[in-house]
Amino acid sequence: MIRIVRYNGGRADALLNRAEEEKRDVSAAVAEIFSQVKTRGDEALFEYCEKFDGARLENLLVTEREIEAAFESVEPELLRTMELAARNIERFHLQQKRSGFVDTPSQGVVVGQRVLPLKSVGLYVPGGTARYPSSVLMDAIPARIAGVENIVMTTPPDRTGGVPAVILAAAKLAGVRTIVKLGGAQAVAALAYGTETIEPVCKITGPGNAFVAAAKKIVSGDVGIDMIAGPSEVCVVADETADPAMVAIDLMAQAEHDPLASCYLVTFDEGYADKVEAAIEGHMKASTRAEITTASLADQGLVVICDSMEQAIQSVNVIAPEHLELHFDGAFEQLGAIRNAGAIFVGEWTPEAVGDYVAGPNHTLPTGGTARYASPLSTDEFVKHSSVIQYSAKSLANDADAVIAIARHEGLWAHARSVELRKALVETGDIYGLDGADE
Repeated sequence: MIRIVRYNGGRADALLNRAEEEKRDVSAAVAEIFSQVKTRGDEALFEYCEKFDGARLENLLVTEREIEAAFESVEPELLRTMELAARNIERFHLQQKRSGFVDTPSQGVVVGQRVLPLKSVGLYVPGGTARYPSSVLMDAIPARIAGVENIVMTTPPDRTGGVPAVILAAAKLAGVRTIVKLGGAQAVAALAYGTETIEPVCKITGPGNAFVAAAKKIVSGDVGIDMIAGPSEVCVVADETADPAMVAIDLMAQAEHDPLASCYLVTFDEGYADKVEAAIEGHMKASTRAEITTASLADQGLVVICDSMEQAIQSVNVIAPEHLELHFDGAFEQLGAIRNAGAIFVGEWTPEAVGDYVAGPNHTLPTGGTARYASPLSTDEFVKHSSVIQYSAKSLANDADAVIAIARHEGLWAHARSVELRKALVETGDIYGLDGADE
């Protein structure tokens, strides 16, 4: 039975129904791994592969021959769907690509911004049941479009020392050529600090287990990281016109990820909520992940009953879900009122699953309420900005008094003096080439 609460626009504590993940203190273990990787390099990596993955490797890098063989072995229909997804992801993210600008706010003053791709990034792809080729495409294609010179993907090997063919095929489609058979905190350490085989990168992206999350937190500051991802989330806003069976299966599509996944139904009538729950029971009979789905909905599912659409949108902004589905007429007109959501799926014909795979927008999204301030993965994750400023002598003299006044107010003598000296040279004309300097 999914828990039901009423929301009337007041206190919102009851809406924040997210699971508290078990907090494992792995800091000591991660610190030891980091120490070993920093001091022993590849030797430590080989030992950790054998210890944690059961794989005795001769080479950490996936060879070109392995990539080509994997690509050839993937069934053609799956390869075609991955190619469709890659094209759509590329089309969407190409439109995000930014260029710099130059502005001349006054004569003799030039300001601007350069947009520069990161030189190198590391993409972490989890092992186990979370080996999703779609995530390879979603992480790697924006990095390539941004212009990253060196994209390094790491993923744990299986006991034979191999990597699933579909993961290697996705990497090839996305333009990744450097693939390392390595997982866990040791992969993060190697990407951040380098070894004999692995060059250190500027930024690390991708989800992982508690060890990977702890490792990313540790290296943050030495290198960039994208986010610390939590359990998946969906919030469905539906009125009485929405098909209960569609709403039910869309809730289940997130619940089947993880027993800790959070699933919200925001609606206006308990009778409608009962219809959705009955539909869930019907779908569950055919589910291949019924145990996980049932646990998620029972423990983390929540029905929010509202008196009006305004209250429903307020509740959405409080929840700040990773995925938001809108199942009601006129949904597009409500977009302006929605401030907090990672990705918004408009209308009953837009299930969250299309966003996961083929629509094009990135499926790496803010979780745990971080949609209040965070954004989906984009090309912006893989670039940095530099400001450019140029003044002529006369233009500096024009702005000198303002700079001096602020510097003196802040007690920064040398700041003020650096401008006063130049201003004096301009006023006396004692500078080389002053005449015509602004022409």
